[in-house]
Amino acid sequence: MLLIYAAHLLEAVTDIKYIQDFLKHNNLKTTMRYTHVTKPKIDQIGSPLDKINCGK
Repeated sequence: MLLIYAAHLLEAVTDIKYIQDFLKHNNLKTTMRYTHVTKPKIDQIGSPLDKINCGK
């Protein structure tokens, strides 16, 4: 259950360091193994620059 929650946090674009702390992992590599679950969502994240309204 905790693994699913961590994957949802990552999909919600929660900083991986916060997830690491939440899961009490000493090594970030341990936390990073959850990123493969959410790769399609990560690919959909756009640049914040795309959201800037340039007076159009």
